[in-house]
Amino acid sequence: MNKLFVYDNFIVNHRINKNMKHSYISLINESEILLKTPHVSQKFIHSLLESKKEWIHKQILKAQNNKALQVNLEDEAILFGEIYSIDSLEVIDLRKKLEKIKITSREKIIKGYNIFYKEYSNEYITPRVEYFSNLMGYRYKEIKYRKMKSRWGSCSWAGVLTFNTELMKVKKELIDYVVVHELAHLKHMNHSKDFHSLVDLYLPQSKTYRKALKNIRIATF
Repeated sequence: MNKLFVYDNFIVNHRINKNMKHSYISLINESEILLKTPHVSQKFIHSLLESKKEWIHKQILKAQNNKALQVNLEDEAILFGEIYSIDSLEVIDLRKKLEKIKITSREKIIKGYNIFYKEYSNEYITPRVEYFSNLMGYRYKEIKYRKMKSRWGSCSWAGVLTFNTELMKVKKELIDYVVVHELAHLKHMNHSKDFHSLVDLYLPQSKTYRKALKNIRIATF
């Protein structure tokens, strides 16, 4: 049985299942709550929602802060955590690429964006890798760039560093963190205490950066 009602300016989607032993609350979106309970009284439901009010608001705030950056294709682009108009000097190379596309299909437009981010990654990240490589004293064999869904970067046993071209969409300090993180794997191929200490040595705010990266959601095309 499903019921809808309003609580504290939220729409509560209440699903009743008499076979359940416990009650559960989750956030559907910024204005809707999912409540699952066995058959209980209205007094119990109100008390439960009241006890979870602070948690609900915290989850909403978290969702708002972690909203995925989105752009309008052919009109905007994300660069270093900011959204730019396609006419901005910062993304002029992207505009030139899109102007060359004769067939304005979504697939070709997305390909233009991907090529732009790959080229920009090579142009921006490569010098950062070289800088931190010299600073840390670790030499890599090769750098590769490709679009990845679940990893910001990787380091192979052979010393090949691979960076996600989506990094061009996050802030510069977070890119530096990924660079140092992967270079540190040349010394420690794990995430041990020694590994994190090494990263902290060159980026004292690494814990903050690591947390920020975990919370970032970038809407990919």
